[in-house]
Amino acid sequence: MLDLHGYGPSLLKGALVTVELALASLALALILGLIGASSKLSGNRGLYAGATFYTTVIRGVPDLVMMLLFYYGGQVLVNMLSDYLYYEFEVDWFFQFDPFIAGVLTIGLIFGAYMTETFRGAFMAVDSGQIEAGKAYGFTRWHTFRRIMFPQMLRHALPGIGNNWQVLLKTTALVSIIGLTDMVRIAEQASKAEHEPFKFFIPVAAVYLILTAVSELFIKWLNARVSVGVARGD
Repeated sequence: MLDLHGYGPSLLKGALVTVELALASLALALILGLIGASSKLSGNRGLYAGATFYTTVIRGVPDLVMMLLFYYGGQVLVNMLSDYLYYEFEVDWFFQFDPFIAGVLTIGLIFGAYMTETFRGAFMAVDSGQIEAGKAYGFTRWHTFRRIMFPQMLRHALPGIGNNWQVLLKTTALVSIIGLTDMVRIAEQASKAEHEPFKFFIPVAAVYLILTAVSELFIKWLNARVSVGVARGD
Protein backbone atom coordinates (compact mmCIF):
# COMPACT_ATOMS: atom_id res chain seq x y z
CA MET A 1 0.00 0.00 0.00
CA LEU A 2 1.27 3.49 -0.80
CA ASP A 3 2.57 5.76 1.92
CA LEU A 4 -0.55 7.96 1.65
CA HIS A 5 0.89 10.95 3.55
CA GLY A 6 2.22 8.61 6.22
CA TYR A 7 -1.11 6.86 6.80
CA GLY A 8 -0.24 3.75 4.75
CA PRO A 9 1.22 1.68 7.62
CA SER A 10 -1.70 2.60 9.86
CA LEU A 11 -4.17 1.49 7.19
CA LEU A 12 -2.36 -1.84 6.91
CA LYS A 13 -2.63 -2.32 10.68
CA GLY A 14 -6.29 -1.35 10.46
CA ALA A 15 -6.81 -3.96 7.73
CA LEU A 16 -5.32 -6.61 10.03
CA VAL A 17 -7.72 -5.53 12.81
CA THR A 18 -10.60 -5.86 10.33
CA VAL A 19 -9.59 -9.42 9.42
CA GLU A 20 -9.15 -10.41 13.09
CA LEU A 21 -12.53 -8.92 13.94
CA ALA A 22 -14.22 -10.73 11.05
CA LEU A 23 -12.69 -14.13 11.91
CA ALA A 24 -13.50 -13.86 15.62
CA SER A 25 -17.07 -12.80 14.80
CA LEU A 26 -17.42 -15.70 12.35
CA ALA A 27 -16.29 -18.20 14.99
CA LEU A 28 -18.89 -16.89 17.44
CA ALA A 29 -21.59 -16.84 14.75
CA LEU A 30 -20.89 -20.47 13.79
CA ILE A 31 -21.11 -21.59 17.42
CA LEU A 32 -24.35 -19.69 18.01
CA GLY A 33 -25.73 -20.94 14.70
CA LEU A 34 -25.13 -24.57 15.63
CA ILE A 35 -26.67 -24.04 19.08
CA GLY A 36 -29.66 -22.19 17.61
CA ALA A 37 -30.27 -24.79 14.90
CA SER A 38 -29.96 -27.65 17.38
CA SER A 39 -32.43 -25.89 19.68
CA LYS A 40 -34.97 -25.43 16.90
CA LEU A 41 -34.69 -29.06 15.86
CA SER A 42 -34.53 -30.52 19.38
CA GLY A 43 -38.27 -30.94 19.78
CA ASN A 44 -38.11 -29.12 23.12
CA ARG A 45 -40.67 -26.29 23.19
CA GLY A 46 -38.61 -24.12 25.51
CA LEU A 47 -35.46 -24.40 23.41
CA TYR A 48 -37.42 -23.84 20.22
CA ALA A 49 -39.13 -20.74 21.63
CA GLY A 50 -35.81 -19.32 22.87
CA ALA A 51 -34.07 -19.86 19.53
CA THR A 52 -37.03 -18.41 17.62
CA PHE A 53 -37.09 -15.34 19.85
CA TYR A 54 -33.36 -14.87 19.31
CA THR A 55 -33.48 -15.10 15.53
CA THR A 56 -36.61 -12.95 15.26
CA VAL A 57 -35.30 -10.10 17.43
CA ILE A 58 -31.77 -10.08 16.03
CA ARG A 59 -32.85 -10.16 12.39
CA GLY A 60 -35.48 -7.49 13.01
CA VAL A 61 -33.17 -4.83 14.49
CA PRO A 62 -30.79 -2.84 12.22
CA ASP A 63 -27.13 -3.79 12.60
CA LEU A 64 -26.04 -0.24 13.45
CA VAL A 65 -28.66 0.09 16.18
CA MET A 66 -27.58 -3.26 17.61
CA MET A 67 -23.93 -2.15 17.57
CA LEU A 68 -24.64 1.06 19.47
CA LEU A 69 -26.99 -0.72 21.85
CA PHE A 70 -24.43 -3.36 22.79
CA TYR A 71 -21.51 -0.96 23.14
CA TYR A 72 -23.12 1.88 25.08
CA GLY A 73 -25.94 -0.09 26.68
CA GLY A 74 -23.58 -2.89 27.61
CA GLN A 75 -21.29 -0.48 29.44
CA VAL A 76 -24.25 0.93 31.37
CA LEU A 77 -25.28 -2.57 32.47
CA VAL A 78 -21.72 -3.38 33.51
CA ASN A 79 -21.56 -0.17 35.53
CA MET A 80 -24.84 -1.02 37.24
CA LEU A 81 -23.57 -4.50 38.09
CA SER A 82 -20.31 -3.04 39.39
CA ASP A 83 -22.18 -0.61 41.66
CA TYR A 84 -24.45 -3.40 42.93
CA LEU A 85 -21.52 -5.67 43.79
CA TYR A 86 -19.74 -2.84 45.58
CA TYR A 87 -22.68 -1.63 47.68
CA GLU A 88 -24.09 -5.07 48.48
CA PHE A 89 -20.93 -7.19 48.85
CA GLU A 90 -18.12 -4.59 48.92
CA VAL A 91 -16.62 -6.18 45.83
CA ASP A 92 -14.64 -3.60 43.92
CA TRP A 93 -14.95 -4.78 40.33
CA PHE A 94 -15.11 -2.86 37.06
CA PHE A 95 -14.94 -3.81 33.41
CA GLN A 96 -14.42 -1.37 30.55
CA PHE A 97 -16.19 -2.41 27.34
CA ASP A 98 -13.56 -2.70 24.62
CA PRO A 99 -14.67 -1.72 21.06
CA PHE A 100 -13.11 -4.89 19.64
CA ILE A 101 -14.91 -7.17 22.11
CA ALA A 102 -18.16 -5.26 21.63
CA GLY A 103 -17.77 -5.58 17.86
CA VAL A 104 -17.13 -9.33 18.01
CA LEU A 105 -20.10 -9.90 20.32
CA THR A 106 -22.45 -7.76 18.26
CA ILE A 107 -21.50 -9.07 14.83
CA GLY A 108 -21.30 -12.63 16.16
CA LEU A 109 -24.79 -12.37 17.65
CA ILE A 110 -26.20 -10.80 14.50
CA PHE A 111 -24.84 -13.42 12.13
CA GLY A 112 -25.41 -16.23 14.60
CA ALA A 113 -29.12 -15.67 13.92
CA TYR A 114 -28.58 -16.06 10.17
CA MET A 115 -26.30 -19.05 10.67
CA THR A 116 -29.04 -20.65 12.77
CA GLU A 117 -31.37 -20.75 9.78
CA THR A 118 -28.54 -21.83 7.48
CA PHE A 119 -27.65 -24.79 9.70
CA ARG A 120 -31.29 -25.66 10.37
CA GLY A 121 -31.98 -25.96 6.65
CA ALA A 122 -28.78 -27.95 6.16
CA PHE A 123 -29.64 -30.41 8.94
CA MET A 124 -33.12 -30.89 7.52
CA ALA A 125 -31.63 -31.64 4.09
CA VAL A 126 -29.79 -34.70 5.44
CA ASP A 127 -31.62 -37.92 4.55
CA SER A 128 -33.24 -39.24 7.72
CA GLY A 129 -32.86 -42.78 6.43
CA GLN A 130 -29.09 -42.54 6.79
CA ILE A 131 -29.46 -41.46 10.41
CA GLU A 132 -31.70 -44.45 11.07
CA ALA A 133 -29.13 -46.69 9.37
CA GLY A 134 -26.44 -45.32 11.69
CA LYS A 135 -28.57 -46.17 14.71
CA ALA A 136 -29.18 -49.63 13.32
CA TYR A 137 -25.43 -50.18 13.08
CA GLY A 138 -25.10 -49.27 16.74
CA PHE A 139 -23.67 -45.77 16.31
CA THR A 140 -23.96 -43.47 19.32
CA ARG A 141 -25.60 -40.07 18.83
CA TRP A 142 -22.16 -38.45 18.76
CA HIS A 143 -20.83 -40.89 16.13
CA THR A 144 -23.99 -40.47 14.07
CA PHE A 145 -23.54 -36.71 14.16
CA ARG A 146 -19.79 -36.80 13.40
CA ARG A 147 -19.77 -39.51 10.73
CA ILE A 148 -23.13 -39.03 9.01
CA MET A 149 -24.92 -35.78 9.81
CA PHE A 150 -22.10 -33.24 10.03
CA PRO A 151 -20.29 -34.04 6.72
CA GLN A 152 -23.54 -33.94 4.76
CA MET A 153 -24.88 -30.93 6.66
CA LEU A 154 -21.66 -29.05 5.91
CA ARG A 155 -22.04 -29.65 2.19
CA HIS A 156 -25.56 -28.21 2.25
CA ALA A 157 -24.61 -25.32 4.56
CA LEU A 158 -21.45 -24.09 2.80
CA PRO A 159 -23.21 -21.84 0.25
CA GLY A 160 -25.15 -20.12 3.03
CA ILE A 161 -22.07 -19.87 5.25
CA GLY A 162 -20.18 -18.31 2.36
CA ASN A 163 -22.89 -15.72 1.72
CA ASN A 164 -23.10 -14.85 5.42
CA TRP A 165 -19.31 -14.52 5.63
CA GLN A 166 -19.21 -12.09 2.72
CA VAL A 167 -21.85 -9.88 4.33
CA LEU A 168 -20.22 -10.23 7.77
CA LEU A 169 -16.89 -9.09 6.34
CA LYS A 170 -18.42 -5.87 5.06
CA THR A 171 -20.41 -5.36 8.26
CA THR A 172 -17.14 -4.98 10.18
CA ALA A 173 -16.98 -1.44 8.80
CA LEU A 174 -19.72 -0.48 11.28
CA VAL A 175 -17.36 -1.01 14.21
CA SER A 176 -15.53 2.22 13.33
CA ILE A 177 -18.58 4.07 14.68
CA ILE A 178 -17.80 2.90 18.24
CA GLY A 179 -14.13 3.86 18.11
CA LEU A 180 -12.28 0.73 16.94
CA THR A 181 -9.20 1.74 14.96
CA ASP A 182 -9.88 -0.41 11.93
CA MET A 183 -9.00 0.72 8.43
CA VAL A 184 -12.34 2.50 7.93
CA ARG A 185 -11.83 4.69 11.00
CA ILE A 186 -8.21 5.43 10.05
CA ALA A 187 -9.29 6.33 6.51
CA GLU A 188 -11.99 8.61 7.91
CA GLN A 189 -9.50 10.41 10.18
CA ALA A 190 -6.94 10.70 7.39
CA SER A 191 -9.46 12.05 4.87
CA LYS A 192 -10.59 14.72 7.34
CA ALA A 193 -7.00 15.72 8.08
CA GLU A 194 -5.84 15.78 4.45
CA HIS A 195 -9.18 16.73 2.81
CA GLU A 196 -8.70 13.95 0.24
CA PRO A 197 -11.39 11.31 0.84
CA PHE A 198 -10.87 9.44 -2.43
CA LYS A 199 -7.16 8.92 -1.73
CA PHE A 200 -7.94 7.02 1.49
CA PHE A 201 -11.33 5.40 0.95
CA ILE A 202 -10.54 3.92 -2.47
CA PRO A 203 -7.67 1.80 -1.02
CA VAL A 204 -10.01 0.69 1.78
CA ALA A 205 -12.64 -0.32 -0.78
CA ALA A 206 -9.93 -2.19 -2.71
CA VAL A 207 -8.90 -4.11 0.43
CA TYR A 208 -12.50 -5.17 1.07
CA LEU A 209 -12.83 -6.22 -2.58
CA ILE A 210 -9.65 -8.31 -2.37
CA LEU A 211 -10.79 -9.95 0.87
CA THR A 212 -14.20 -10.86 -0.56
CA ALA A 213 -12.67 -12.15 -3.82
CA VAL A 214 -10.15 -14.35 -1.97
CA SER A 215 -12.93 -15.56 0.33
CA GLU A 216 -15.08 -16.53 -2.63
CA LEU A 217 -12.23 -18.55 -4.18
CA PHE A 218 -11.56 -20.30 -0.85
CA ILE A 219 -15.26 -21.14 -0.38
CA LYS A 220 -15.42 -22.61 -3.90
CA TRP A 221 -12.34 -24.72 -3.16
CA LEU A 222 -13.78 -25.86 0.17
CA ASN A 223 -17.11 -26.71 -1.44
CA ALA A 224 -15.31 -28.79 -4.05
CA ARG A 225 -13.44 -30.64 -1.28
CA VAL A 226 -16.54 -31.55 0.73
CA SER A 227 -18.42 -32.52 -2.44
CA VAL A 228 -15.85 -35.10 -3.57
CA GLY A 229 -17.64 -38.32 -4.56
CA VAL A 230 -21.04 -36.64 -4.66
CA ALA A 231 -22.99 -36.71 -7.89
CA ARG A 232 -23.58 -33.29 -9.40
CA GLY A 233 -27.32 -33.77 -9.41
CA ASP A 234 -27.40 -34.62 -5.65
